[in-house]
Parts: sequence; C-alpha cells; structure tokens
Amino acid sequence: MTMKKPLANTIILLVFTFCFGSLWSQDASYALDVSIPYYSETRQSQDSYVKERCVLDIYFPKEVKSFSTIVWFHGGSLKAGEKEIPEALKNQNLAVVGVNYRLYPKVKAPGYIEDAAAAVAWVFNNIESYGGDPNSIFVSGHSAGGYLASMVGFDKSYLAKYDIDANQIAGLIPFSGHTITHFTVREERGIQGTQPVIDELAPLYHVRSDAPPLLMITGDREKELLGRYEENAYMMRMMKVAGHMDTRIMELDGYDHGMTYPAFPLLIEEVRRIMNEKN
Repeated sequence: MTMKKPLANTIILLVFTFCFGSLWSQDASYALDVSIPYYSETRQSQDSYVKERCVLDIYFPKEVKSFSTIVWFHGGSLKAGEKEIPEALKNQNLAVVGVNYRLYPKVKAPGYIEDAAAAVAWVFNNIESYGGDPNSIFVSGHSAGGYLASMVGFDKSYLAKYDIDANQIAGLIPFSGHTITHFTVREERGIQGTQPVIDELAPLYHVRSDAPPLLMITGDREKELLGRYEENAYMMRMMKVAGHMDTRIMELDGYDHGMTYPAFPLLIEEVRRIMNEKN
C-alpha cells in the first residue's frame, strides 16, 4: 500500500503522539549505557579504528519487562555522523540502541554494512539481559542509516555470520534510505551519482517474499534527494511482485530529506502495530 501523509495529518499525528503518549507508556524510568563495544576484545585490539567507532549506546526502560527495541543507525552518507538516541524515541517503553559504524574513506563497502550487522547481532545476543524481548527487535535509521538497516535485513548473509536469521528481525523501517546501491559505494567505484546501480550491495537486489515487515518512509518526492522516493516506490512494487505481504511506503508531503521529525511517530506506531498483531 502506498500512503501519502499530508502535512495536516502529520501534524495531528505528532500532537497525538507527543501530547497523549502517556496512553502508551507506563511512566517507566530509564537508564543509558554508553559506548559499548559490539566486536570482541580481540577484534578491537587488532584495529584501532574498530575500537574507536564500533560502539553503541543503549537506552532502556528499567521497570518494563520484555520490551521492544529499536536499533537506530545515524545518517551521514556513510562518511560522517555520530550515534544518537533520538529524543522523539525516548519515554516510549522501548529500548533504543544508537550505533556508530566505520566510515568512508577509512573503510569501503561492505565494511560499514558488516559493522551494522555486528551491532544488530549484539542486540540479539544481549537485549534479554537488559529485560528486552529478542523477538521484538526493529531496525531503522535515516538516509545512510536507512540503507544499512535495509542491507542487514535483506541480505541474510551478514547476520548469518553470527548464526542469526535476518527474518528474526521484527520489522524494518528505513527513513529515506537508498534501495539501489548507495551513492558512496558508487563513488568508491568511480560511478556518478546520477547513474543508478542495482547489485549485491543494493537492498533491491535481495527482494524476497519472506523478509520481515517493511515500512519505508520518505520525504516529499519533489523535495527529496535525487530519485529517493521513486527508488523506494520501486522497492515496494518489487516486494509485492515477489509475494511479500507486509510492505508499505509513506511519503511525507512538504518535507525534504531531513524528514525525521514527522517520521519518528510513524516508527513508534509501526512498532506498536506489529507487536499488537503478534500478540
């Protein structure tokens, strides 16, 4: 289903989410653990850049059991950015994991995808010790982070290295992420950003009917980065052609590529929808 979120509807949703969010919460208190390495001590000792960048923060409710978790990858063209716990995702009875990963040009593809997978694997292996439900892990991110979320969720080989089936992810919610091969990967190869490529480093290459639920959120097609809405729309179409039963796209009218503010409530809404359906 393709859905446009007109500006007025988005404002109504934001008011509901932030003014009446207590309907969803239990007034839990929260804790924050920062800069946790997600690679082994051996791997860190072998590479100073891994030790510097391959860490994550986890924000979690202390008095809620079996909570859902959102793994959040920051944007920045795979060249910049820092791990973050978005304010809009706090106080929702959810855990949020903000992830750092190595950046181009110090690493090239698929190094940053491998980092993203290692971080997701860490969450699967450790979230239960914080009180979370390993069957309720969602993967999201903005721009480059949305691309990483999709690659980890669709190319099963990355998580398979950790004996984790990517289909264990409860839901994928990329914000304005590439579904074709990322423009930084193309830059590494000397390919211009206006030349689309779909190969093994493109989420579209890994379309399959058994993937986790997918909600793609983009800005307005007239304000987004070059072709970003259209490539997400093509991903939706091909997922449906492949037989996937839970793929949707939402286009946020009036918002450009920096569309995270109105999209965060939609992310929370999607987590609630999927968990309600499971229960």
